[in-house]
Amino acid sequence: MAIPQSFIQELLNRVDVVDVVGRYVQLKKGGANFMGLCPFHGEKSPSFSVSPTKQFYHCFGCGANGNAIGFLMEHAGMNFVEAVKDLAQQVGLQVPEDDVSPQERERAAQQRQKQATLTDVLEKTAKAYQKDLKDSPRAVDYLKRRGLTGQIAKAFGLGYAPEGWRHLAGVFPDYSEPLLVESGLVIEHEDEKGQDGEAKRYDRFRDRIMFPIRNVKGECIGFGGRVLDKGEPKYLNSPETPVFSKGRELYGLFEARTAIRQHGYALVTEGYMDVVALAQLGFANAVATLGTACTPDHVHKLFRFTDAVVFSFDGDGAGRRAARKALDAALPLATDTRSVKFLFLPTEHDPDSYIREHGAEAFADFVKQAVPLSRFLIDAAAADCDLATAEGRARLSSQARPLWSALPEGALKRQLLAELAQQIGIGNADLQQLWQRDDRGLRRPREDHASADQGRPAPAEHPGGTFAASTQAPAASGGWPPSATATGRWSGGGRGGWRKGPPPPPRMLGRQTASQTRTDRAVGLLLANASAWDSLSADDHTMLAHLPEPHGPVFAWLEAQLHEHGPQPWAALREALRGQPFEAYACAEVEQATIAADSVAEREELGGVMNLLRRDDLQARSDALAARVQAGDRGAYEEFKRVTERLRALQTGHPV
Repeated sequence: MAIPQSFIQELLNRVDVVDVVGRYVQLKKGGANFMGLCPFHGEKSPSFSVSPTKQFYHCFGCGANGNAIGFLMEHAGMNFVEAVKDLAQQVGLQVPEDDVSPQERERAAQQRQKQATLTDVLEKTAKAYQKDLKDSPRAVDYLKRRGLTGQIAKAFGLGYAPEGWRHLAGVFPDYSEPLLVESGLVIEHEDEKGQDGEAKRYDRFRDRIMFPIRNVKGECIGFGGRVLDKGEPKYLNSPETPVFSKGRELYGLFEARTAIRQHGYALVTEGYMDVVALAQLGFANAVATLGTACTPDHVHKLFRFTDAVVFSFDGDGAGRRAARKALDAALPLATDTRSVKFLFLPTEHDPDSYIREHGAEAFADFVKQAVPLSRFLIDAAAADCDLATAEGRARLSSQARPLWSALPEGALKRQLLAELAQQIGIGNADLQQLWQRDDRGLRRPREDHASADQGRPAPAEHPGGTFAASTQAPAASGGWPPSATATGRWSGGGRGGWRKGPPPPPRMLGRQTASQTRTDRAVGLLLANASAWDSLSADDHTMLAHLPEPHGPVFAWLEAQLHEHGPQPWAALREALRGQPFEAYACAEVEQATIAADSVAEREELGGVMNLLRRDDLQARSDALAARVQAGDRGAYEEFKRVTERLRALQTGHPV
């Protein structure tokens, strides 16, 4: 979805950044600006300034800055389109959607209204449960016995669903309201009729401690309920609804956002009580999956807030199986700039009991010793393999191939190839050749059959799953010749894969002009390899999106495309670019980046270009901070030292 820049400008003119930031940060008037504690790093004295005249926020401690849209993206974890829609809804603007039909626009409006209505129902229920908790000595005593204070219960909005089949009939005037069923609060049995002839209804949650589940905007979207005494199931979750999906949401993420940035990592646990207890004991950076295995959506959402994730599991067989599922979810996102680790607690402990017995410092040290993804991958691949025998090592090779293949290209993947080759007992090149031959063997029957049907040889394969023409090369202008015989086959998978029909649209615009700067080169390389965007850190994203025109708007547009549609091939991005003010510029840069059509080489080059851009950015910040220090700004000195240290580390090839 392309949002006109004119609308963005109008939106920012209507929105007050003080109100937006004030929803998340306690602000106090300080001269012409408002001051508060920075939500992006830990501090005891306010250095976070919000200017109502400039409509801009800036932290003098960590350097975070931006407008209302940027704040929602950085602090609330929204993507660009989500942030724009959230702000537009606040001021009563309709986001332009010229690319959809009136019918689709009407359906989308109805869906948004339904979601808003459902969250209102859930919010009202959450407040009722909180009141019921105060009125239930038995429920309060249970929480006290679990070591929780009233302060932490209030912070997480804990409540109590009383006994009784229709307690919510006293909360809502119309217990037959369909929204109570749609929100998952009430169960309806169509095949059972009451005395009034209506379908039988009753509350889903009864006699349970209630944990409100909030989205990143702080809206209640569902509940988790735990029995006080013995009973099954021990935990009961809301069902899937239009506002709640267990595979995408994480319990405690809304409450943990600031702590995740302060601690530098997110700690993923297995239960609601773990999250609440850890927050009380000094680890407010904990979140939990919602009664389901960790999914790629969970991991991707966490990487919006941090570049480091630690999964915590019990050390028993069930914990190992859950860790393996988390490994599968994390592998495609485990780039060289991200850290994924696995923490296995002793079988007799959960995080809460471990901290209470050994102390917070011991737990922090235990987290530091968590197993890196690379080591856990090898352990998972070697499960049930007798490495003392050739058969066991062969089995290791077979089990390691899909895990290693799921990793994105980079230094980590290459190092793991070497380690696995050593364990298997063959050379790196031999192992890679063996795996590539296995891949070709799996595809060969279908490709040979298709080739026979077409009466010509199967198309050549290209490293990385890129397109290879069967009989003709691209025309000099960059487009495919219009001949009916110019057909081919995409050999890779993914969303952009295709197998029949004509070749994809032209990758290039046809105007070949050499890039003038390394930033131009980064534009071409990232558009040509859009999936590489996720290999960059959150700091890289911010740096690129805030560059001056034409570069910054291109990167901001690309990020919005990825959040909304996921990684796309250049052919799809090319179509989405039509009508954009930077269309011709972007296409010209991609043309330069795709002449060789070698995605591996392009990604390697991108790594070098990004290092230079990081160096330039740090140098500019260092110079600006040095000027402030010379002018007598003592507060800038510590930040100057940190930036200088990062710059020196980058220049020596050992980034921190």
